[in-house]
Amino acid sequence: MPFASTERTKAPSEFEAAAEVAFYIPARGPSSRPRRTLKHNDMFAVLDSHGDIGASPGGTDGLFHSDTRVLSHLELLLDGVQPLLLGSNVEDDNISLYVDLTNPDIFAGERIVLLKNTIHVGRTIFARDGILRERLTVMNHGSSEVRTTLSLAFDSDFADVFEVRGMHRERRGSLRKKLLGTNGVALLYEGLDGTLRETTVSFEPAPTELGYERAAFALALAPGAACTIFVSVSVRGAQRPVATFFSGLVGARREIKTVTADIATVETSNDILNEVLRRSLADLYMLMTATPEGPYPYAGIPWYSTTFGRDGVIAALQMLWFDPRIAIGVLRRLARYQASAFDPQRDAQPGKILHEMRGGEMAALNEIPFGLYYGSVDSTPLFLMLAGLYAERTGDDALIGELWPNIERALEWIDRSGDIDGDGLVEYRRVSERGLLNQGWKDSADAVFHADGRIAEGPIALVEVQGYVFAAKQLMAAAARRLGMEKRAAQLAREAQALQVRFEEAFWCEDLGTYALALDGNKAKCRVRTSNPGHALFSGIVRADRAKRVARLLLNPRFQSGWGIRTVAEGEARYNPMSYHNGSVWPHDNALITAGFARYGLVDGIEPIFQRLIEAATYMDQRRLPELFCGFRRRAGRGPTLYPVACSPQAWAAGAPFMMLEALLGLTFEPRASRIVLRNPRVPTFVGDVTIRNLRLDDGRADFRIRREGPERVSVQVLGITGKVKVSLEFEPN
Repeated sequence: MPFASTERTKAPSEFEAAAEVAFYIPARGPSSRPRRTLKHNDMFAVLDSHGDIGASPGGTDGLFHSDTRVLSHLELLLDGVQPLLLGSNVEDDNISLYVDLTNPDIFAGERIVLLKNTIHVGRTIFARDGILRERLTVMNHGSSEVRTTLSLAFDSDFADVFEVRGMHRERRGSLRKKLLGTNGVALLYEGLDGTLRETTVSFEPAPTELGYERAAFALALAPGAACTIFVSVSVRGAQRPVATFFSGLVGARREIKTVTADIATVETSNDILNEVLRRSLADLYMLMTATPEGPYPYAGIPWYSTTFGRDGVIAALQMLWFDPRIAIGVLRRLARYQASAFDPQRDAQPGKILHEMRGGEMAALNEIPFGLYYGSVDSTPLFLMLAGLYAERTGDDALIGELWPNIERALEWIDRSGDIDGDGLVEYRRVSERGLLNQGWKDSADAVFHADGRIAEGPIALVEVQGYVFAAKQLMAAAARRLGMEKRAAQLAREAQALQVRFEEAFWCEDLGTYALALDGNKAKCRVRTSNPGHALFSGIVRADRAKRVARLLLNPRFQSGWGIRTVAEGEARYNPMSYHNGSVWPHDNALITAGFARYGLVDGIEPIFQRLIEAATYMDQRRLPELFCGFRRRAGRGPTLYPVACSPQAWAAGAPFMMLEALLGLTFEPRASRIVLRNPRVPTFVGDVTIRNLRLDDGRADFRIRREGPERVSVQVLGITGKVKVSLEFEPN
């Protein structure tokens, strides 16, 4: 049955809405240990603070590869009991996890045979080339010999990531296990898709005892003595380098240094802000995945560690000013997978840009439609925006020429399949009942609704999508002009102008002081105060006088949680600060809004949003901004309330502080004039000086410092210039 029908008089609850879609992620209860995350390319690990997998309830633990959990249990015990945690942290560059453990009091009957804090166990874990590697160092800090048994329990359920998320399957493939001599075990799964998935767990030295699910090491350690055990968990098809644990770890560190060597760096006078920026940068490059088309930022861990169109584009936009190379990989990958035919089961039409791809068993069997899925209304115009903004940032029109056939197909999709009813607006309507009901960035089933709470019936035209289309056509008009296609450029410019007029007529709500969230299938406005019009500001489609009113409303206490702007204003029909899309705070949402403020010269509004989000990050584990958090009003002496199943890290959350900093500083680029411009920059008091180094443009680079000289005044000190690049400071009246 469709989610909502015209006969339905009672609006569904959020639970009813969520239960309708396979994309819903259930919260199954609290986890008793904090989680730690490692990732390299298509492999990621979610471990608990002890370095274990599956040892405590309520978590999403596992070692995952290509949307399959290839290891579901890895638990270290000393004499059959869990050790005590001393400390646990992931390196600043996200390369490795370090865990310090010790023994509890060990009893034999009523007698203590091993005093607590006698044995130290150090765990160092990292992932690379399809292998999870671990070094265990065990040391006796006691004054007499210690005899103990260290054991590692291990197993794999080979669950598809959608099973881990809560989906039930009637049938599964077959599991088996085999010993590989005295130091390894193969865990095998013959999937219903005919694919053999294999996880090999191996040990060095060989354990004292080895079974199908457990390895035990009988240790005898003299006072001050130590021993080392190496564990590796590899997946079928993984690279098997000759590298040792140590050379592999050195190689992983060298790789990340190489990848980030040419990016611009930022340092401020605020140490906490610097920590947030360092963690965000490390998260972005941990989520970066090598693909045949180039580096691509996977969306987030644990649920979205794969290619997402919308997320990848927005992350690339956030990174564009300091690492425009990422946009190249994103554009080429999305161009490669651009839809070429109609496929209702995948919501695909010719020219449409990918929403999501999956590589697990359920996708291969079409138990879920997300193998190659196109149910996103905004990925296509965002793809075009990224192409245009990349060229404006770099002057690289050669890439635009390379992609021009894909660009034309995307533009054709916007004008044909994207405009379902031919009214000049881009709409979506789910074709397959298995796909997503809502296909904008707020894709919860209850995220698009009317003022009385009724779910909107499609086809639905979202406010921000019209803005993306407007910006896409403007940018492609400029690109076509540079490529010598004057006639095409003029046509696209006319279409953008016509859309802007149509947009104002269709979406503006004078009584609300903002734009409608959407138009439903009857062209009735969803008259709800939401954050979506802030994305329209980012696109530039909004009339200047109305932009000020939209910004003023977004800064109103109904939107302001004290930690950031809510997705839905307090008091609206479906407002719920604990919901996924109807009252929560999303860092990337706030970042796009601040970019919109900067576009219209509304710089006064950027500073409080930026400051509050950074203050929220100070309460987060590892200073890491999650995908979202709850929208409860800020209370003195209390941090923000976390959302239980949010991805952390998440690429567009990690990129948010950098986009906000770009908006604050008014960073713009003029590659044809070799000029970096700071337009109407602001440096908040809490930030202090901002030093940017290695900011590249053409063949040049610049190092400079921006210093606050007063509430609305800054100075710029150029620290170094290579090549012909110039740094300029400009002030324009609001």
